[in-house]
Amino acid sequence: MNKLPTMNRELSWLDYNARVLAEGLKPSTPLLEKLGFMRIFASNLDEFFMVRVAAVKAAAQNGQTNEEWAGMDPQTLLKAINQKVQAHYDMLYKHLHATVLPGLAGHGIQLISEKDWTSREWRYLERFFMENVYPLLTPLRLEPRVELRREQDYFPSTGSLQVHVAFRLEEDGSIAVVQVPKNLDRFIVLPQRLSIEPEPATSQPQENVLRLALLEDVILAFGSKLFAGLKVLHGIIFKVNRDADFSVDEDRDDDFLTAMEEVLAGRQNSTPVRMVYSGEDQILLGALMQSLSLEPLDVYHVEWLIDLGRAMELCDPEFYRVHGITPDPSLFFPPWKPARTFDEKGSIFDWIDEHDRFVNLPYESFDVVRRFVEESASDPSVLGIKITLYRTSGMNSPIVHALARAARSGKQVVVVLELKARFDEEKNISWAAELEQAGTIVTFGVARLKVHAKAALVIRRRQDGSIARYLHLSTGNYNEKTARSYVDFSLFTANPSLCTDIALFFNILTGYSSIQSLSLIAVSPFDLKERIIALIDREAAQSTPESPGSIIAKLNSLSDPDIIGALYRASAKGVQIKLNVRGVCTLIAGLPGVSETIEVRSVLGRNLEHGRMLYFRNGGSEELYLSSADWLNRNMKKRIELLFPVLDSEIKARCKDILSAYFSDNTHSYKLEQNGDWTNLSLTRRPEEPAICVQEKLFKMARKAVRNEEDRQEILQVRRSKGKFFAPGTIS
Repeated sequence: MNKLPTMNRELSWLDYNARVLAEGLKPSTPLLEKLGFMRIFASNLDEFFMVRVAAVKAAAQNGQTNEEWAGMDPQTLLKAINQKVQAHYDMLYKHLHATVLPGLAGHGIQLISEKDWTSREWRYLERFFMENVYPLLTPLRLEPRVELRREQDYFPSTGSLQVHVAFRLEEDGSIAVVQVPKNLDRFIVLPQRLSIEPEPATSQPQENVLRLALLEDVILAFGSKLFAGLKVLHGIIFKVNRDADFSVDEDRDDDFLTAMEEVLAGRQNSTPVRMVYSGEDQILLGALMQSLSLEPLDVYHVEWLIDLGRAMELCDPEFYRVHGITPDPSLFFPPWKPARTFDEKGSIFDWIDEHDRFVNLPYESFDVVRRFVEESASDPSVLGIKITLYRTSGMNSPIVHALARAARSGKQVVVVLELKARFDEEKNISWAAELEQAGTIVTFGVARLKVHAKAALVIRRRQDGSIARYLHLSTGNYNEKTARSYVDFSLFTANPSLCTDIALFFNILTGYSSIQSLSLIAVSPFDLKERIIALIDREAAQSTPESPGSIIAKLNSLSDPDIIGALYRASAKGVQIKLNVRGVCTLIAGLPGVSETIEVRSVLGRNLEHGRMLYFRNGGSEELYLSSADWLNRNMKKRIELLFPVLDSEIKARCKDILSAYFSDNTHSYKLEQNGDWTNLSLTRRPEEPAICVQEKLFKMARKAVRNEEDRQEILQVRRSKGKFFAPGTIS
């Protein structure tokens, strides 16, 4: 079999992160939103190194390779990663210091580095350091000249993602490392009067101005006080990313929760993967590299601020209000208030009984999902609730609290809680304890597979004594916080066939049923991949020059070689294929004889594109599906995922309109070229072309859909009052 032409997965991910940064660099992006995109870019890189680069480095040590690397050996790939990342960092910091920070200062938000502190601010910060910071600091000595053996023998624990300051001392040449306390505010608010120097008798503090110093800068400036009798020569600020690409031993016989807690503890002291630093002392840098066993390719020099990923609070309007200033609204995107799909006065079950319901988050409110779970918990007619939880919100999740209340009230509540959701493990362990204490049946996923599917099934007794089932399926998590900014698709239905399939699906998850074929849905790793390939192959078989097949797909990522192969085969048969892929895409579009009919776009914007939606023309008998799964090897083989059909004709038409809208965007859309580059379509739009932002378009479409439903309900109400009754779905 000939090798498929594909691009390198890791470099494709870096290109995606560069597109995230490009959104922040656009002149039209408000200043604090620019900072938000930069923060996301930096945070994304941390996870990329801890997971993806950690795997590449392990492969390099073991002499392994990966088919997703498109023929690159690990060492060559590490060099390419280093070059891309450092170039992206250079671009970020150039824009940060030339545009964002000066622009924010013009709006009264002044982030000031040590060189810009006034003498009054120096004295204030010195006192602040001695009273609030000094007591918490513990300098740990590092002797780089000692013969090196293992890191844990000579290098103090730095954890992962923790910012540190390293000092070089003159008298004995020793080096000390100080962790920046995690429980202190990173941004120190300076009294306004301190910025006036010298201070005239008539001077008044500026109104609506906030001057901020960084905690790590304060430690660097006054850290010499930690070393009585010694002179500090130089210091640098750094943080370490450690390997997070390891998982729990699922074959252990003891408590699985304990095993997960051990994984979390081990992550803080696992193998260093990279170091990010600011400062110029090469002796300090060399000592840290040697002690952490890092190569030059593993080290990245950045300018101030070193840890942009932790600057989330600066992007929140509430941060400024707490400190007494009102930020200019022009610093943020104008708010889009989500439409309310459901009338809170009615019953959620009556609402679903009328016809299937579709919700497009965040343009429509997540409240309807919350209401579905909360009403199920409080309704005495509800007998049971079964739900999968992958990522939830913080420690006040209304979904989890409702499930606990349902269990305490005597309902049968089953929660499939995925403890292996990376970087959310600790939170999920805590939820597991609360749910079990309330009497919920909690299972921790499936051995060696992550349960990434999103489903909630409610069993309810009708007034006539019959049993009805109600179902919520989604592409996104049961997390009301991310639902405010993640674009996802939800389906509510009482369709008997779908409900039966999901009931069997839950039995499979909890171990009460063997793997079996389901009538409407597909489940990975059992048959989802085969179903997708069969749908693609069917489109190719039906395609003719007079009536070509059509596939439109919205995904987060695409790299599975078998699915790419099927898409190439379909393209060779003339199938018109449009792919909207937010992130990784290793498929190469536009190759003669291979992918000539494939177009790939990537749409980004103020909301994170997270939903997956698939359309197949099927010779005119159109089919449309939603899914929790991306087209990645891990989703097809290592995760429990769902693919489910949209059966309601009106919802199907709306979904098709949504898919088509993504290919009209010319303000936040990027097109994949044959050479692997991404063209920013906002830069190639002709002046006479109207600017089209698909996210704004979908926001308006959602509001229109809600108004149409309200009009429909009014018509139904009038006709019912006249004694005329209609079957669900017959009023258009």
